[in-house]
Amino acid sequence: MNAWQIVAIFAAGIAAGTINTVVGSGTLITFPILLAFGYAPVTANVSNTIGLVPGSVTGAVGYRRELIGQENRVVPLAISSALGGLVGAILLLSLPASAFKAIVPFFIAIALILIVVQKRLNRVIGHHRRGHGEGIGPAALIGAFASGIYGGYFGAAQGILLLSIFGLTINDELHRLNAIKIISAGVVNLVSGIVFVIAAHVAWDAAGLIAGGSIIGGVVGARYGRRLPPNALRALIVVVGVIAIIRLV
Repeated sequence: MNAWQIVAIFAAGIAAGTINTVVGSGTLITFPILLAFGYAPVTANVSNTIGLVPGSVTGAVGYRRELIGQENRVVPLAISSALGGLVGAILLLSLPASAFKAIVPFFIAIALILIVVQKRLNRVIGHHRRGHGEGIGPAALIGAFASGIYGGYFGAAQGILLLSIFGLTINDELHRLNAIKIISAGVVNLVSGIVFVIAAHVAWDAAGLIAGGSIIGGVVGARYGRRLPPNALRALIVVVGVIAIIRLV
């Protein structure tokens, strides 16, 4: 690995950590970079997943105020996400990569539609959601589990999927939901990363550079992302999601 590759991967880690904290889809920056530098797709995905874990930690610390009073949400959602991440990681190591990746753009498109029509959809279907600090229903847990499977397998735009799921199943402010998203996505990366360390080939040089960058990115994302108005954050989610679809198709 030459100096240019070291700088590029580290910078990609910073960008990915920032985007993951604010929205999601940071994988769409680091994963292609690793592919461009000659890493095999599965190795790139595995190394990227492990590298992004520390960024989730610093991002969660930055959103600690928004996590206050949400302990009874965070724990069950984290467990559901962890179980999903375990299943997804096993699928990645067992199935052809093309099988699931082929439908990734459709998942992202559905998530973006849900983000855009979230308020109107809730009014139309009369969906009952709980208020601040209260519990969660089965739909949120099932959604976290399903998103965890997706995140454990590939992970791109997992944050967008989680935000759309939480927005439809939990009644709260977007920034507070984003804080839960950071925890849930981070747990998925952690659990799947442990599986990858045990059973897959990891490019530790790349994973280490992404990890270092994502730590910085998590701090940056938490500092500036939580200052965005909810409508601006939704707009950013849509923009990143559209870019994700373009990059994957």
